[in-house]
Amino acid sequence: MEHIISADLVDKDNAARKANLERDYASLGERLDRRGIAIDAIRDKVEKFAVAIPSWGVGTGGTRFARFPGAGEPRDIFDKIEDCAVIQQLTQATPTVSLHIPWDKADPNRLKQAASRFGLGFDAMNSNTFSDAKDQKLSYKFGSLAHADAGTRRQAVEHNLECIEIGKTLGSKALTVWIGDGSNFPGQVNFAKAFERYLDAMKEVYAGLPADWKLFSEHKMYEPAFYSTVVQDWGTNYMIAQELGDKAFCLVDLGHHAPNVNIEMIVSRLIQFKKLGGFHFNDSKYGDDDLDAGSIDPYRLFLVFNELVDAELSGAEGFDPAHMLDQSHNVTDPIESLMLSAVEVQRAYAQALLVDRKALEGFQDSNDALMATQTLKAAYRTDVEPILAMARLKTGGAIDPVAAYRAAGYRAKVAAERPAVAGGSGGIV
Repeated sequence: MEHIISADLVDKDNAARKANLERDYASLGERLDRRGIAIDAIRDKVEKFAVAIPSWGVGTGGTRFARFPGAGEPRDIFDKIEDCAVIQQLTQATPTVSLHIPWDKADPNRLKQAASRFGLGFDAMNSNTFSDAKDQKLSYKFGSLAHADAGTRRQAVEHNLECIEIGKTLGSKALTVWIGDGSNFPGQVNFAKAFERYLDAMKEVYAGLPADWKLFSEHKMYEPAFYSTVVQDWGTNYMIAQELGDKAFCLVDLGHHAPNVNIEMIVSRLIQFKKLGGFHFNDSKYGDDDLDAGSIDPYRLFLVFNELVDAELSGAEGFDPAHMLDQSHNVTDPIESLMLSAVEVQRAYAQALLVDRKALEGFQDSNDALMATQTLKAAYRTDVEPILAMARLKTGGAIDPVAAYRAAGYRAKVAAERPAVAGGSGGIV
């Protein structure tokens, strides 16, 4: 397996940090032992936990107003795969890449070969019917799978089926469908008819799934349609999954909900009724900001994982969620942001594993609200960084991924090789 960054450089950086890490790990282990927790058991679980990298995440994002490209932006999907390989090499937490078609369209066999050089696999395929591709016959300006025009709906269905075919070659096992369909003005669309058209189209896509695949539908409250969206919330998403069948599940993007919505309770509901498909992890302050995971509200991320770990430990039927990052990096190096986000997701997982669930259940049953919430806080306040760093060290990653990345000079290297991209245009990606 090839490495983009010199293994000697990573080893040298780790050697300078290893002694301090071992002391911190031993100290934390002693404190956890007093709570009846074996630190090595938590580390082993963290080692196995992974989150997929979105191919589009390694490029610089933007807003509706402007986009300011960064140095060394990937020119194509093969450059993106190399950037993803760097993230995996240093974090050992991101072994798969999630592709977006048609942005990443290329010969599937060549894609598979490029990824295998670095030991990478492919996560869920993502279709795109929320923007128009070059030479596309019919426009998605007024919708896709829910469009009033049958020809446009047919085109959108065929695109999703094409994504499945590409994914079959790559070894993917899921298709994620997010649409921008909706309306910007009252009366623009008939709500019921639009939803009926969407369901009919999705049933055609669902029928094209291989037996061992899953279909993830993704809800979003608003944007690009600002008055109404066809798949606007988790309730509608749940109805879709129920309507389509056993291979259909709900995907939860942390930025796609109304303000103040209790996302962790939504997660619990979807687990309870066996329809939680997975996550797009990010963070937000105002809306669908697509900020780095854990950068605004790390406690909410922890509370989401508290529900996930509860389901994992209790052996919830059908529980097997997919984990992926989905971020837009406007003012940071995308590789650095994705590395830190992968670590933050692992951090929330490790903290949730520390919750004293027997004590929590007792406080819940006795209606002791104060001690119940303090039980969660005790786990959340625990600094699990030594566990995360030791997991990376044991699996060949970097104790400090960002420090090793900067020491390697990777961004400067690719900036010299990849032509600068002109800025000024608007758009999310």
